[in-house]
Amino acid sequence: MPESTDFNSLLKYYQQRVDRALDLFLPDTPARQHNLTEAMRYSVIGGGGKRIRPAMVYAAGEAAGADQSVLDTPACAVEMIHAYSLIHDDLPAMDDDDLRRGQATCHKAFDEATAILAGDALQAHAFEILAANDLPVDDGQRLQMILILATASGSEGMAGGQAIDLAAVGHTLTLAELEAMHRLKTGALIKACILLGAMCSPAVNKDELTQLGRYADCIGLSFQIQDDILDVIGDTETLGKLSGSDEKMQKPTYPSILGLEASRKLAMEQHEQALAHLKHMDASANTLRQLSAYIVEREF
Repeated sequence: MPESTDFNSLLKYYQQRVDRALDLFLPDTPARQHNLTEAMRYSVIGGGGKRIRPAMVYAAGEAAGADQSVLDTPACAVEMIHAYSLIHDDLPAMDDDDLRRGQATCHKAFDEATAILAGDALQAHAFEILAANDLPVDDGQRLQMILILATASGSEGMAGGQAIDLAAVGHTLTLAELEAMHRLKTGALIKACILLGAMCSPAVNKDELTQLGRYADCIGLSFQIQDDILDVIGDTETLGKLSGSDEKMQKPTYPSILGLEASRKLAMEQHEQALAHLKHMDASANTLRQLSAYIVEREF
């Protein structure tokens, strides 16, 4: 851990830590699968990324008292799930994006078939490492962690939220409908990150998991609101993806329904609620507090 408690220093440390672990966990490149494994590594490691979701795992584990060495496995698992979702979201059949993390999207760098397979393989590999690697949990706890990640990835999580998102293009949603969509599409995996990190601590109790889950619900929503804001006010070079794509595709967003200022206010309200759910926790949760602030203040 860095000596500094500055969140940017901590985030850089988490990024470097998970990048080293990802390099070890991702498969090498046998000749018969060259394009597939290359595409997997390209999508996870090639463009870097902010690694916010792994940072959530590390921060939640730290707050719950987990040994940081055991957090690499769930941190890598959630980043692989996230990368798989981005590969598939970028496909022509979905968002049809050409740029991701400042580089060509997977289907542009390789081809659509390889991109689909790379996403499929990353999803499977995430569960493989979560099931096979040493963790300080019993079999029942490990099974629960796998279930949490599976639910967050499927029809009651990211995939379900993406289906609603695609169906909403060109239509007007109410604020409640938009929130429900994003609690699945964005919030479900973020909640899984927090819970998986905390569950790596043998000392964590049910009440703490409940409050951390509520904290996660708040930062999941504030994360999406800020993403929507940045799509309006950000530029392509800073964001690492095409800005203004939501409006171009006629997607319902928080700014399109509320306007920018009301969207910023709502994000801050979620941040304050997130902090309230940590009030029972001591200084060990300070990184989680800084993380919530970072989410609503970030510029990319």
